[in-house]
Amino acid sequence: MGLYIRYLVERTMMLFLVVIAALSINFVIPRLSPGDPIEVVLARMRDRGEMVGGREIVMEYKRMFGLDQDIATQFFSYIREVLKGNLGYSISYFPAKVTDIIMPALPWTIFLLGFSVMTSWLLGTTIGGIVGWRGQDSKIGRILTPITLILNTIPYYMLALILVFLLAYTLQIFPLSGGYSIGATPTLSLDFILDVLRHSILPMLSIVLAGMGWWFLSMRAMVTTVKGADFILMAEAKGLTKYRIMWKHAFRNALIPQVTGLAMSLGHIVGGAILTETMFSYPGIGFNLYGAISSADYPVIQGITLIIVLSVCFATYILDIIYPLVDPRIKHGGT
Repeated sequence: MGLYIRYLVERTMMLFLVVIAALSINFVIPRLSPGDPIEVVLARMRDRGEMVGGREIVMEYKRMFGLDQDIATQFFSYIREVLKGNLGYSISYFPAKVTDIIMPALPWTIFLLGFSVMTSWLLGTTIGGIVGWRGQDSKIGRILTPITLILNTIPYYMLALILVFLLAYTLQIFPLSGGYSIGATPTLSLDFILDVLRHSILPMLSIVLAGMGWWFLSMRAMVTTVKGADFILMAEAKGLTKYRIMWKHAFRNALIPQVTGLAMSLGHIVGGAILTETMFSYPGIGFNLYGAISSADYPVIQGITLIIVLSVCFATYILDIIYPLVDPRIKHGGT
């Protein structure tokens, strides 16, 4: 237990350092992009024929967002406010707070990506394990392996385009874009829930199909490798049934790398499939990030990327502290 406590403290300190580094990078990267975010917003206002005032207005906006200060002062102010839970105000949608933009979009992305990742993982891992156990030359292996190889090589956004053309544009079975129908009021009614599900099918399907190919191939390879292990031969010598050997021995040992990949994928859920959400105008985090980048909205970019980075960091941290408990082959401290 003492070794595990030491291991836990080391991982916690590592998490702290990674978060500090991530906060620093998160602050610097948006400021490396060309253009002045205040000027971008005011230029758009001028294009709409709105009165924006003179140079005094520009300077006042910069003062309000702290952009009139030097980089060091901006950085420490940013860290201080983040520790307070204040992500600031959006430049493009002022006086809306960054949290007011992120929080409504977060459930949409968690729903879309969470369901898609879990579905693709379950299908790909289960079917891949069965094919790996039965062998490459089995009937199901000859059918599914080429299909999953093709799915694995096609980017999910390309699959999205194909699905949109076939199912939304040509056959008109599903809507082209949006999270729900125009004019619908978000409620917990059955009609609205069904409308949301109908709008989610195409983006989900594109992510599930693309992800399932990878999970299938990796699980098939792991089970194929495990089949020749000594503990499998021992189980066969004991007279255990093939069904029990497959599920209780081969699958359980081959599943560990799959669980690692799943944990990392769940950590990336908050980031969302940016291209997919943008293509479908799906009201998630990825769609908001695309809009923030287009308008050089520093606070929103920083807020979204901060949540993405923290979700990945904590997913990795949780995986690190659980792994030694579930797999005795992993030693504390990496020894």
